[in-house]
Amino acid sequence: MRIATCNVNGLRAAAVKGMAAWKEAVNADVLLLQEVRAPESLIEGLIGPGYHVFSRACDIKGRAGVTVAVRESIATGEVRVGVAEPNGLEEPLVDTGRWIEVELPEYSMTVVSAYLHSGDARVEEKMAAKFSHLDSVSRRLEAMQSGAATANTQRIVVTGDFNIVHTPLDITNWKPNHNKTAGVLDEEIAYLDRWFGDYGYVDTQRSLSPDTQGPYTWWSQRGKAYDNNVGWRIDYQMTNPAMAQSARAFSIDRAATYATRFSDHAPLIIDYEL
Repeated sequence: MRIATCNVNGLRAAAVKGMAAWKEAVNADVLLLQEVRAPESLIEGLIGPGYHVFSRACDIKGRAGVTVAVRESIATGEVRVGVAEPNGLEEPLVDTGRWIEVELPEYSMTVVSAYLHSGDARVEEKMAAKFSHLDSVSRRLEAMQSGAATANTQRIVVTGDFNIVHTPLDITNWKPNHNKTAGVLDEEIAYLDRWFGDYGYVDTQRSLSPDTQGPYTWWSQRGKAYDNNVGWRIDYQMTNPAMAQSARAFSIDRAATYATRFSDHAPLIIDYEL
């Protein structure tokens, strides 16, 4: 099974910039998209034929939005949106369009497309929203891993833009950003430590390439960051151990040039042998 995840930075813009050609070339069985920023009524047409498409738009127009597209030959089951509602809480508007789960019963699998808050270390309100959302995500992940929330699931794949680097291997300029820039704060990194530690999830790309600097999935639009590969690794495929052991290879589809990108993120693709 080939699973691909990408923050598309606006699906309509990505479609204009050539995302369709990439989609045909990568031929993913499951395609998970974030920051879709399009009405749900348009998303299936933008992705094109051959997939079951499930989406959750943000209740704030023009923000966030997540999609799961599953090859039509694969049966789908229950679909769940948001992390607050399964926890018995009300979902704040700023958290909508950031989490969608789809069950794939024939594989005893749940796949998740997640777009976690970026935050801004200079704005207390934005960081408060990020930490509140990360708390809800943590509760959901713990429930999924324990089986309490997904009784029919043996394999879990949580993909998407987490907007947090984990270690100095995941960012070119660690020292000037560490504990100064959102996404590189110890308080944020502690969540990944918990998910990859106490909760038992696996950073699947890193498990396949444990000691490599990068490779990165996002580059700032400023200056020559892309040309000089001054990047961040903030897009993940996080799996439970049962799924992680089936991972065979990964790739990051970094465009040849800045001008040929369809997003400021590059897709992360992992092949699993099931």
